[in-house]
Amino acid sequence: MSDAVKHECGIALIHLKKPLSYFKKKYGTSLYGINKMYLMMEKQHNRGQDGAGFASIKLDLPPGQRYISRIRSNDSEPIQDIFKKINNRVVSELKVSPNLLDNAEELKLRVPYIGEIMLGHVRYGTFGKNTLESVHPFLRQNNWKHRNLIIAGNFNMTNVTELFENLVELGQHPKERADTITVMEKIGHFLDDAVAKIYKKLKKEGFNKAEASPQIASRLDMSKVLTKASKNWDGGYAIAGMLGHGESFVLRDPSGIRPAYYYEDPEIVTIASERPVIQTVFDVPFTKIKELQPGRAIITKKGESAKIVKVLEQLPKKSCSFERIYFSRGSDAEIYRERKLLGRKIFPEVLKFINSDFKNTVFSFIPNTAETSFYGMIDAAQEHIKKMLLDLIQKNSPNNTKYLEELITLKPRIEKIAIKDAKLRTFITEDSSRDDLVAHVYDVTYGVIKKTDNLVIIDDSIVRGTTLEKSILRMLDRLNPSKIIIVSSAPQIRYPDCYGIDMAKLEDFIAFKAAISLHEDLGNKKIILDSIYKKCKDAIINDIQETENFVKELYKPFTSNQISNKIAELLSQNGLKSELKIIYQSIENLHKSCPTHQGDWYFSGNYPTPGGNRVVNKAFINFYEGNSTRAY
Repeated sequence: MSDAVKHECGIALIHLKKPLSYFKKKYGTSLYGINKMYLMMEKQHNRGQDGAGFASIKLDLPPGQRYISRIRSNDSEPIQDIFKKINNRVVSELKVSPNLLDNAEELKLRVPYIGEIMLGHVRYGTFGKNTLESVHPFLRQNNWKHRNLIIAGNFNMTNVTELFENLVELGQHPKERADTITVMEKIGHFLDDAVAKIYKKLKKEGFNKAEASPQIASRLDMSKVLTKASKNWDGGYAIAGMLGHGESFVLRDPSGIRPAYYYEDPEIVTIASERPVIQTVFDVPFTKIKELQPGRAIITKKGESAKIVKVLEQLPKKSCSFERIYFSRGSDAEIYRERKLLGRKIFPEVLKFINSDFKNTVFSFIPNTAETSFYGMIDAAQEHIKKMLLDLIQKNSPNNTKYLEELITLKPRIEKIAIKDAKLRTFITEDSSRDDLVAHVYDVTYGVIKKTDNLVIIDDSIVRGTTLEKSILRMLDRLNPSKIIIVSSAPQIRYPDCYGIDMAKLEDFIAFKAAISLHEDLGNKKIILDSIYKKCKDAIINDIQETENFVKELYKPFTSNQISNKIAELLSQNGLKSELKIIYQSIENLHKSCPTHQGDWYFSGNYPTPGGNRVVNKAFINFYEGNSTRAY
């Protein structure tokens, strides 16, 4: 994506169903689980670069032995940092006991982090601080094993304030208002309550406290705990957790906004945010990996197979389409096909803008993640040329021999036009000199563009337009093409995302600016802004929970093409020599390309939860009042 947009966080959970000695015997290493966890986290590195965390639970240790370990890092290479420290602990113990790796149980006793249940997290900070304290997993400690709770997730809640106040009403004193803390404490409250009720029954049955512990672990119904805890959650989430006695779970939101996939065999249960991660790390076929359905949890008790249980009533499925366009790795077979189809679907619009002039058109892409949709666009171009040739042959006109020869040799001109200089980007920190430096983030290939050429560049999405305006367009303009055509494989981003992506402020979106500019051209800018503001303000003051998205009214008078043309006009204001055109994907073609991921609220304004509409209206109030704050 040419604009810097934060990714989604990633989760990885491994629950070994066999003792470490089993993996030592079969795979030659007692570190089987931790090695797999390292790979799962690295394979999801695309989902997090602000921090990473790892936690493990050791089963069946005697009292007095540390059975929970956690390590977190906000280093520039956090995953590497974590596993380097873990490896150093192993190495230090090997200096004392050179044969330690041959004894799985002794290794587990001696070295932290070596356990049977492991939870990993890679983090992209969406809005909060990138301090070490913000990095998952979070730990809620207790001397009773079954009250120890470790949480990590890929989520944002729209009603954090309400959840925080609920905890206060329960008599708790949360240390932060962050949604991770409130979620963990809400689960923890109902976990404590469930444990207390089970113990009360056990006491009546004659069990003493020591005897009660394994019975509590056996009788605890984590699905009921999660049902009670998540009752009022409003947001998109895939939340993973571990309990100290050896139970693990992952819960997905009822709209399926955030992704989660799982795989189980007689040896392991594993869950991740992306399917190819499991497929690659465990070398299992695509068909063996299942998607965790919305509102469901996968729960694994110590020594048992996983169970899929309904925690919340499933709502209409609105899985995030940005997962398919950009966030998830394109190595997933379905995502790869969908991204190619996005490129194919937008080609007819490109064809109009170049007037079918392939001789004088160069096709390229920015950034690398747009490469797959670029292939789809080129496939469509090649098929169009083939159709032109077949149509001419069918006409069988002897006067078209020269044109026929031209068509036979005609093919799309494909060039690598822009190359990102990653080292330069990391140097840019000072705002006063940023604009001049940012213009050189991309190098361009000289000598392949003629003055008569159309230059077609496909991108994943155009969000803010900042990088386009200050860097990419200025660089491309130096090549002196006749026309620069920027193609977005995603539709226009018009609304904030409150379920995970760092897109919280309306005024950041170039489509929002374009709509306001169009109203200004009509002479009714103040009228429309005042009207929307009043409706948003009234909904907030009157605490209307099931409110509508009033910001839609800003875009209603205009077609998508009118907004795209205005965006091109706004981005051309700094004196481009070349003519600039902007093409966006239609929402209709997005749905055709990604049929199982219909979540499109950032494009359409159709939020899957009530909290989404409240957030977008609050975001408009912030914009109108000049408050540069988060709307949720």
